[in-house]
Amino acid sequence: MGLRSASRRGERWPLWRTLSFYVFGIAAYLVLTCGFTGAYGRELRWAFTLKLALVFFVIPPLAGLGRPLSLARAALADRGRERLDRIMGSRPMRILGNAFIAPILGLAFFGTFLTPLLYTYRADAVVSGILSVAVPLLGLLLALPITEAEGFQRTSSFIMLEFVYVFIELLADAVPGIALRLNDNVLDRVTQWSAGAPSWFPSPIRDQQLAGDLLWFIAEIVDLPLIILMFVRFSRSDRREARSFDELTDEEMDALSEAHLRRRGE
Repeated sequence: MGLRSASRRGERWPLWRTLSFYVFGIAAYLVLTCGFTGAYGRELRWAFTLKLALVFFVIPPLAGLGRPLSLARAALADRGRERLDRIMGSRPMRILGNAFIAPILGLAFFGTFLTPLLYTYRADAVVSGILSVAVPLLGLLLALPITEAEGFQRTSSFIMLEFVYVFIELLADAVPGIALRLNDNVLDRVTQWSAGAPSWFPSPIRDQQLAGDLLWFIAEIVDLPLIILMFVRFSRSDRREARSFDELTDEEMDALSEAHLRRRGE
């Protein structure tokens, strides 16, 4: 629908962006929620962890390459575009669009996997269903500032600060996975399988260790392409700022320098 609306307005959306959103976003999400990880996530910790880790860390950036926000802007009328811009410019969205928030939210959420809440997440159908929807949406909100940098204007200095912070995130994201992997106790306190469990199920402690391995690996490996995307974002922002300075007249540049010196002297 958005593609048709954009086409009527003279906007041709690249095929690779469309495929990225539908294949690596929607289709991959359906495979994870309706396939093996969805079917066995209730019993197996590693299947449940794999599903949520992928829909939080991996699928949102891949779906974000389809530029859904830019497509919405191209498809909407002026009033709808203004409404969308107000929503994306709101304080909650600006907070979620901050690279400092993503590792905190990821660490806080996956940190609860070290508690009996992990069993509640898996066993309660309502809670599991809510997480299956809320987690990828949250991941997409966190990924949009990187994949759609034009809609989230940042100065080069701020992006550089975010860039440095990503290296801290490399360590922070690994903490829940490492703790799951190295702990010798079953942290969700479910130490036996229910009657009729398949014989190929690993032991509960091995199941927990596999969950930790997967969470640790995914949380670490996904940061590498994000670092590359942030570097590209920084380069574009730096060029944009340089171009804006080049367009200033001599009088405007003098006024800007005076204002800067006056601010430093206050």
